[in-house]
Amino acid sequence: MSVKVALAQINVTVGDIQGNAQKMVEWGRRAHAAGARLLLTPELSLCGYPPEDLLLRPAFIEACDEALRWIAHELRDCVGLHLVVGHPHQQAGAAEQRSKSWAVPARFNAASVLAGGQVLQTYCKRELPNYQVFDERRYFVSGRDAGEAPVVFDVDGLRFGLTICEDAWFAEPARAAKAAGAQVLCVLNASPFHLGKVEEREQRMAERVADVGLPLLYSHLVGGQDEVVFDGASFALDARGQIAARAPMFEEALTLVEVSADGSVEGQVVPLPEMEAQAWAALVTGVRDYIGKNGFPGAIIGLSGGIDSALVLAIAVDALGADRVRTVMMPSPYTADISWIDARDMAERLGVRYDEKSIVPMFEAFNAGLADEFAGLPLDATEENIQARIRGTLLMALSNKFGAIVLTTGNKSEMATGYCTLYGDMAGGFAVIKDVAKTLVFRLANWKNQQPTRRADGSIGPVIPERIITRPPSAELRPDQKDQDSLPPYEVLDGILALYMEQDQSIADIIQAGYAPADVERVTRLIKINEYKRRQAPVGIRITHRAFGRDWRYPITSKFRA
Repeated sequence: MSVKVALAQINVTVGDIQGNAQKMVEWGRRAHAAGARLLLTPELSLCGYPPEDLLLRPAFIEACDEALRWIAHELRDCVGLHLVVGHPHQQAGAAEQRSKSWAVPARFNAASVLAGGQVLQTYCKRELPNYQVFDERRYFVSGRDAGEAPVVFDVDGLRFGLTICEDAWFAEPARAAKAAGAQVLCVLNASPFHLGKVEEREQRMAERVADVGLPLLYSHLVGGQDEVVFDGASFALDARGQIAARAPMFEEALTLVEVSADGSVEGQVVPLPEMEAQAWAALVTGVRDYIGKNGFPGAIIGLSGGIDSALVLAIAVDALGADRVRTVMMPSPYTADISWIDARDMAERLGVRYDEKSIVPMFEAFNAGLADEFAGLPLDATEENIQARIRGTLLMALSNKFGAIVLTTGNKSEMATGYCTLYGDMAGGFAVIKDVAKTLVFRLANWKNQQPTRRADGSIGPVIPERIITRPPSAELRPDQKDQDSLPPYEVLDGILALYMEQDQSIADIIQAGYAPADVERVTRLIKINEYKRRQAPVGIRITHRAFGRDWRYPITSKFRA
């Protein structure tokens, strides 16, 4: 006895409830036509994930309820098909449940089984994550705490048990499903990507299979939503914990598997890409979906001739196409000739619009206007920041006039240490490499240049001029400036940043790991005193397990220094 199951790896949009519902109907018909008897959709895919405080609006929940019934009705003619939909669910007239000291309604992160035009059963998630980017306890009650039973349903004589995302990271929900008669575990997921997450996810699910001895089907979301991206890579494990099927990363896919009562699973396994390819695809997905889902006609980038803006440009072109990307080079009195030469060269290689607008007259006007105030004072970061703010003003003016969004080009190392200018190079709508450390910037630039890429002239070759990668990084805001004049070597800075910010190690522990005390004190001090800047930075794509965004919530005013 076997059952053909389809995993719907779909890209949905938060709040587009009817559009998401229509997609589920379309994919339901595709799955049915392919012979599937069961179709699994990702976690909360009816409303999109994460819906955040939209969940607090009664009209939002009501719209989801109506759409769920509509899906069931629309697929009533797909005889024999069972569809599992992830959605928010609120018990009608239920008494409020209490979580700690504040009350939330009996609202659940749920999955419902649809068949024959009806909503047959509804499962309520039992484990609610409240770490990193997750804050589900703000919105949901645990199905276990509310006394909700496991959900197991029959498809052609094979019994499937439901779990949702975090449930499968713990033993109890899977054991409860097995105790209720499940022969196969179904896991609906919206698990945000970070580097190394795919391998970790598959390992943890293999542990779950080893614990209960049941095959496991994992349907995962794909696409970008504000700062998080979802990688897809839906998969199936047989009862031995072996990968039997895997969907591609970062693209929609309908993955078909054959599940048998003996615990065997048959399907196609797509290999996992290398780390740099995963990071690149995540960044491209984040840009494409942020701009596309929010309706921006294109993007504007301040192109400096440096590696950060070059990397952002290459990502943007892969995400949007050259015709939707505009670059502006804004030389100052300190811009080296090789900077505009390399910037122009790269723009030509990619075929994007390129303009040069000197900021020298505006910079001179600012200096003249402030001459009385600054008389007798030496040049310092003030004049450097004026240049950055002139550039930010020009880019935002172009954005206002033409509607395209400004993509900022600051990396994680700069964001951590405050090596950026408020209302200057931080001005913009989306921070593409906000979670990419400088050392990874270099790795991604080199990786991209090794990929066979068709350039605007039809030739195949690297898109980032080699000199952009090899020359010492510089903000070019004063004569002969280099980043390392005021920062430790990036290998040192990024190593300290990873230990302190991403792994929460203490200053003493980092010094014990071999870093010079002066470097550790300097970098950690810069991280602490620049929180006020990061609070005003644009949202940016998260690709590590700890980014400056939803999962970094430190006070601006703080005297803690360890």
